[in-house]
Amino acid sequence: MTENIENMECVRCGGTVTPDGVCWHCGAAQPAFRAHVEITAGDDAAGVSDRGRRREVNADAVALAAGGAWTVAVVCDGVSLSPWPERAARIAAETGAASLVARLVEDCVPEVALQEAAVRAGRAVSALAASKDAAPACTFVAGVAGPEGVWSGWLGDSRAYWLPDEGPGLALTEDDTGEHDALTAWLGADAGRVTAQVRGYRPLVPGRLLLCTDGLWRHLPDAARLRAALGHRRPDARADARTLVGRALEAGGEDNVTAAVIRVVPGPPGT
Repeated sequence: MTENIENMECVRCGGTVTPDGVCWHCGAAQPAFRAHVEITAGDDAAGVSDRGRRREVNADAVALAAGGAWTVAVVCDGVSLSPWPERAARIAAETGAASLVARLVEDCVPEVALQEAAVRAGRAVSALAASKDAAPACTFVAGVAGPEGVWSGWLGDSRAYWLPDEGPGLALTEDDTGEHDALTAWLGADAGRVTAQVRGYRPLVPGRLLLCTDGLWRHLPDAARLRAALGHRRPDARADARTLVGRALEAGGEDNVTAAVIRVVPGPPGT
């Protein structure tokens, strides 16, 4: 994992920057902290997150984990109007991924593991709140790839897609949004009961499980455009994630942008 931190002194007051990228003295988030992050889990899973061209802080987060036959990814987008959205996203992604892989290697079914991961991530984010009126918040989307298929679980408008090497792709999530695209579900102390939606899919051909924030899908809003952006080159999870993030940045990069890609090769029928 690479994290770029260009300035170790606070850009606002010159004070000491803590390990989570905020000033110990004035509390200012540091623009360079996690401005560009790349992570991998083995050869078949990678995540790339970028601050974008116009945001001061990267409030997106991505986490990956692998165990046994399972590979998991979690992508979260901090709600910009809440305090410390970058902290909410990071703790939710890390907590969710750790919970998922731990439960899956214990033979928990993916549907239950995804629900539990969302609940645990929600509790971790809620613990950051000073009150319900000062509650950090974030979206949540998790993906699981294993021998029997792929699954996604989500709250909010971060998305999951199945992008096959051959044939049409599909969206695995439906945005939790209402009027004017306002979020109707999220993680945080003010979110109420956490109940993630879950969907599974058994692919017949190799492909990619993609998780992303709205910084990507607002530029490439459907599976066909995402698949076209990747082309037909040799599969490479890290190159795929970089390509998609790069496309969003080329289109203007108005928001933070994050993509996590898991390469999936289906097992024989009945496995």
